[in-house]
Formats: sequence, structure tokens, C-alpha cells
Amino acid sequence: MGFWSLLQCALFLLLVTALVKPVGGYLLRVFNAEKTLLDPALRPIEGLIYRVARINPTEEMDWKRYATCFVLLGLAGSLLLYGLLRVQRFLPWFYFSYHTTPLPPDLAVNTAISFSTTTTWQAYAGENTLSYFSQMVGLASQGFIAGGSGLAVGVAFIRGLSRDDSRTIGNFWVDVVRSILWILLPASIVGSLLLVWQGTPMNFQSYVEALPLEGGRQVIPQGPVAGLELIKNLGTNGGGFFNANGAHPYANPTPLTNYLGMLAIVVLPASLTNMYGRIIGRPRDGWLLYWVMTFLFFLGVLTTLWAEQSGNLPLARSYTPISEVSSKQWSGNMEGKEVRFGIGQSILTAVTTANTSTGSTNSTDDSYSPMGGMVILASMLLGEIVFGGLGSGLYGIIMIALIALFLAGIMIGRSPEYLGKVIGTSEIRLITLYTLAGPVILTTLTALALVTPAGLSSLTINSGPHGLTETLSAYASCFANNGQSFASLASNTVFYNVTTPVAMVVGRYGLAITALALAGRLAVQGRRPRTVGSLPTDTLSFAVLIVGTAFIVGGLSYFAVLALGPIAEHLMMTGAI
Repeated sequence: MGFWSLLQCALFLLLVTALVKPVGGYLLRVFNAEKTLLDPALRPIEGLIYRVARINPTEEMDWKRYATCFVLLGLAGSLLLYGLLRVQRFLPWFYFSYHTTPLPPDLAVNTAISFSTTTTWQAYAGENTLSYFSQMVGLASQGFIAGGSGLAVGVAFIRGLSRDDSRTIGNFWVDVVRSILWILLPASIVGSLLLVWQGTPMNFQSYVEALPLEGGRQVIPQGPVAGLELIKNLGTNGGGFFNANGAHPYANPTPLTNYLGMLAIVVLPASLTNMYGRIIGRPRDGWLLYWVMTFLFFLGVLTTLWAEQSGNLPLARSYTPISEVSSKQWSGNMEGKEVRFGIGQSILTAVTTANTSTGSTNSTDDSYSPMGGMVILASMLLGEIVFGGLGSGLYGIIMIALIALFLAGIMIGRSPEYLGKVIGTSEIRLITLYTLAGPVILTTLTALALVTPAGLSSLTINSGPHGLTETLSAYASCFANNGQSFASLASNTVFYNVTTPVAMVVGRYGLAITALALAGRLAVQGRRPRTVGSLPTDTLSFAVLIVGTAFIVGGLSYFAVLALGPIAEHLMMTGAI
């Protein structure tokens, strides 16, 4: 296993860890409306928005009203984006000579729902399908709006757990406005300027045609790439300006931009754990959740590195390993990976994006080894509890912690409690609903795709175990609002354009509403004092319990389908079966 690859991962996690506390403190000040350096510039804008939109910032909402506003904003975003995509040929910066891929109603609906749910499942090639206007006004705006609303839900969930005898969990519109103005917008401006400095284009020029020496014609797309690239990662949207996404040299020109993209994806979700610990008055609890996430992340990187640097064993036996040819190179599976980034940065990015709601890839998942691809798939199947999306990652890992508390309570014969709140029958029902939504939706949609001619017609290259993995990964990615895919699945069909939004909507709104309902129920309760019989939630033993519960829940839910997919493919590759 490559030393430099492990060092890159270690440095990345070290940098994230260093940023967690200061960013967490900043998030706390923003959502508590405390003083920040940006207040003189942003307070007047915030007040103007409230006046124009007739929002009373002092009025708080219960969880039902909060959830309703969240759904309505997503619905409005989907409808507006759909309308824009349908008329894009009549709007500025649409080049008929280059934007040649048709955008029928089913693909437009899929794209609109995809971006308004931060899924960014792209069944199209950006440079051939969408105009600059659609990319910037349509897609980039959803990076701010959908990302900000997801962050707002996460903050409301934290409030619900921290409050006592309260029927409200905050004001949705205030949380969204502050998410965008104080967090996403300034970070995007700074980050986009850094991308331009590194060579990412930011222009509105027409495409350039070049005449290569070997003959023929090469079309070089242009556009406001930097304006979309940073917010796609920061807002956990992940939709690439180009079909190659982060592997394109315009979108991701240097190793530094690759690192900036990964930091934009991870830092905010990771810092929510610190904000959570501060709000509930138990900083150690927040750090424990962060270290559980970090452990699972590093475990995923190690497993994928082992799988990819082992490569295809039967093929490796037939050729001289690269490491024997040159000591400066490391053998392994380079298929589908950018030579600029190699195996190390490709895997670090793949595991980072698979564990969040950001499917911004710089390599092809379909070309990974069976076990490497399984880590990417399993990360999405577990509900992206490792860092996760803006807001969703935090309540995802807390749901697992609550299941762990319930199991521990059964073993010792006590009613489970968390933060002094009783996890009773009603709360357990909500947690169960949250946990079972994924397995029910994913296995149902995957089975439907594999038993119908319309679903099977998209498996144009691979069948057998790999075909099963491709199909399951498509729906898992959509349910996790991630968007990355095994690219050999021909997903631009009416069947997939209609069925994948089902997973997107349930994964976005179904889980968020369930989390808000749980937060609302816990906010109403009073807080019991801690006693000798209370299970500590800031110890190593509780961390082990969370990790074990995550694997148990994931294994019971998905082991059978994983055994038929990537595990069977790995055994076939090694000759075991």
C-alpha cells in the first residue's frame, strides 16, 4: 500500500480536524445571530430580504411548519428549474452548434428534481446539453438554495435535541437566508477566485475549435466554470460543468484544486459535529461523533487503497508489475483514473464524495475493482453517516447512535435515553422508519429495474454481478442525494429518468421530515438529570457501539444484495468461484 497515498489521506484529515473547531464556532455564531465580521455588509441585505419576502425573523415554527416550508422551497426550485431547462434554447448563451443533445421532458424533470434535492444525477453531458445560462442561473442557484435548506434542516434538528419543553425548532426562512449569506456565498466567492487563480476558466466565450496536427477537428468548451465548480462541492450538489466532472482539466486543473474541492465538501458537515456539541453543552459528544466519522472514513480509504493497488490479480500475474519496472511508480488499477492524480488522490476523492451528498468525482467508479467499488457503494448505502451532506450527515449518524442506545438499553434492561430525553415508543417508530426507508426503496427499485425489459435495456455493456452493482449503485446514489454513478449504465432512458427521482425525493424529503419529526418530539420533552444508570455518550465504548451498530444495520439491510453483486464479482475475479 503506497506510503504517499496514506500520507495524502492523513494530511487531509489533519487539515479537516484543524478546521472543525473554528468553523464550528463560526456556524454557532451565525445561527445564534451573534456578531460576526461579515455583519456590517450582510445585515442590511438580510433585513431587505425579510422585508421583501414579508418574513418575520422573530417568529419560530414547530417541526410540521418547518418541514412544510422545506418541501415547498424544494418543489418551487424543481418547477422553476424545469421551466428554465425547457426554454433554454431561447435564452442567452445557448450555442446551437455545440449544445446538440436534446433535453426532452423526462430528462428535464429528472435534472430539475436532481439539482433541487442536491442529488445531481446527471444523465446528460453538461457541455453538450446545457447553456451557460442554465448552468449558472439554474444549476448554480440550486447549489445555494438546496444546500442552504439542507443545512437549515440540520441546524433545526440540533435545536430540537438541545431544547427543553419547547414546541418550536427555529424559523426555516431565517436559517436558509443565514446559511446562504453568511456561509455559502462568501466561501464560494473566495473559493471560486482560488480556482480561477489555478487555471479554471470563468468566461462567457463561445466554444473554441482547434485543428490538431493529426487532422480532424477538436471542440474545446468554454464557460463560467469556476462559478459553478466551488458551490457544487460546498453545497453538496456535485453536478459537473463537464461530463467528465472533476477529471476535466478545466474543472479540476491541479492537485491543489482537487484538495480545495474535497475540503469544500467535508469541512462544513464535519464542523456541524462541533457546533452540535457546543449547543447541547457537551463538546465531548460532538467530538466523539466526529472521531467515529473519521475512523470510518479512514477505514474506507484503507480498504479501497488495498483493493485498487492490488489491481486485477489474474491480469497482474500475466505482466510484470509496474513497481518492478520503476521504483518511482506504484502498481495497481489505473483504469478509469486520471494520471494527474493517480490512485491516491483518485481514491481519496472517491471515498470523500461517496461519504457525502456530493457526487463530484475525478475518476470512474465503474472501473474500480469489485471491492473498491463496494466501498463506494456501501458508503452510500449506510446513509452517508460519515460527514454526509449539509445537515443530513449529522442527523444520519445520530440516528445510528440512537439505535445503538436502544440496543444497549435492551441488553441492560433500561429505557434508552439520549441527552436526558427518553427514547420511547413513538421515537423508536420514527427511527425505525428512517432506517428502513433506504432498504425498502432501494431493493424495490433495483428489483424492478432487473425484471423489466425497460430496466434491463440500460445494461448495454455489463451483466451478471457487475450489472447488479451498477443498478443498485444508481438508486443508492439517488437515494443518498449523491449523484455519482457507475458510468456504463445507460441511464438516459424514460425508465431511469422516471424511477430515479422516486429515490431522490424519498432520500431528501422523507428522511429530513422524519428527522424533523423526531427533533420536534424531543424538543417538547423535559430533560432528566444524569444519574449513575445513564449510559455515557462521550466514551470510547459508546464510539465502538456506534461503529458496530452501523455495520450491523448496514449488514442486515444490504449484505444479501452485496453478496450477489460486488462480493460475487470479486470471487469470480480471483477464481474462487
